[in-house]
Amino acid sequence: MAKAAGEQMGVVTALVRSTFLVNAVYADTAREYGLTQQQGQLLCVLMAQPYGMGELGEVLGLAKSSLSGLVDRTARRGLVRRESDPSDNRAVRVELTAEGSRLADGFYAETCRRIEQLPSGLDDTERGTLADLLARVVRDNEVPPVFMVLNEQG
Repeated sequence: MAKAAGEQMGVVTALVRSTFLVNAVYADTAREYGLTQQQGQLLCVLMAQPYGMGELGEVLGLAKSSLSGLVDRTARRGLVRRESDPSDNRAVRVELTAEGSRLADGFYAETCRRIEQLPSGLDDTERGTLADLLARVVRDNEVPPVFMVLNEQG
């Protein structure tokens, strides 16, 4: 049962619940853009640069077979393509198509806008503290760059 507003939470509860909150925003936005949550993640990762399949699997935390299926489905939609790796003809890199880039830009901007609203009840100092603490947790746990770094205002 849910407790009353203002309940005290430990770090585990707060982190787990915030993960559900962010995942819900991500999934809702993906659905509105005609994507699965995993396709949205793939597009956001590829915004920064093309990746080899091995690297992409590590960044997304997917097994080879799951990643191949995800890339296949996304490629059939014309959002990504496989290209030969110029440094190794046996290897393949995955990159966004022009349509994939356009969709990724819109999806990314809308997801950021919605997530930015989540801590709307915090003042600028509290938002800065939250960002600093979460950034430390991310760095300390060597989280891969699954979402580009924004030039955020606070």
